[in-house]
Amino acid sequence: MAIKQQRDTSFEGKVVLVTGAAGGIGRAAAVAFGRAGACVVVADTSVDGGHATAAMIVEGGGKALFVQCNVTRAAEVEALIDKTVAYYGRLDCAFNNAGIEEESQPLADTDEALFDRIMNVNVKGTFLCMKYEIRQMLKQETGGTIVNTASVAGLVGAPTQPAYAASKHAVVGMTKTAAAEYARNGIRINSVCPGVINTPMMARALEREPQREKKLRNVHPVGRFGEPAEIANAALWLCSDKSSFVTGHQLAVDGGLTAI
Repeated sequence: MAIKQQRDTSFEGKVVLVTGAAGGIGRAAAVAFGRAGACVVVADTSVDGGHATAAMIVEGGGKALFVQCNVTRAAEVEALIDKTVAYYGRLDCAFNNAGIEEESQPLADTDEALFDRIMNVNVKGTFLCMKYEIRQMLKQETGGTIVNTASVAGLVGAPTQPAYAASKHAVVGMTKTAAAEYARNGIRINSVCPGVINTPMMARALEREPQREKKLRNVHPVGRFGEPAEIANAALWLCSDKSSFVTGHQLAVDGGLTAI
């Protein structure tokens, strides 16, 4: 006899914000949160991609609102949180996933403008999101949870990616600091640190340098890249009550890359 699978309702009634949700890891997480019962706010600079993600959530029986937002602009991030609260009444969880990776050069050859762009999106963007999310969560008796997308490049060195590694080390530092600052306020803050994941961003990188694919696969002991859904699962766990005693943690989801 077939066993009926029970619907996941672990985020029923929760309001969840996901940035960088127009594709890749962000889209996978937004859809997973929606499937688990959350009211999801999909945020991205891409209007078409953001609306498509929101439509996927609704088609799956969930609730979603798309808000266009550039996370490097304080006024837009503040407005994003205001719209979230105006529409859903609160903010329970945030997955700060928006980020870029556009380099493959040794440090001495890295362009200054590229360095500034990567730091602006990955570091300032995460800082601004946490700033306004935490302000809202402090108003709520139940606090909230925040997960930032860092990277294995935030845990170890990443040759030919000095700006990206610097930005993700900064995300790890901000995550630890904010977790310590707001733990007594009922706000848990962690980061997820992916290895190489099959995303459009990675596909573009391999288009530029197809010779890197074999090497990148081989640095993962499991012998493959990760999938966006695998990072989404980790983000959901860190946002859920199942990780209630976890804060200030950097969860490597990397196929064993940082184990060797």
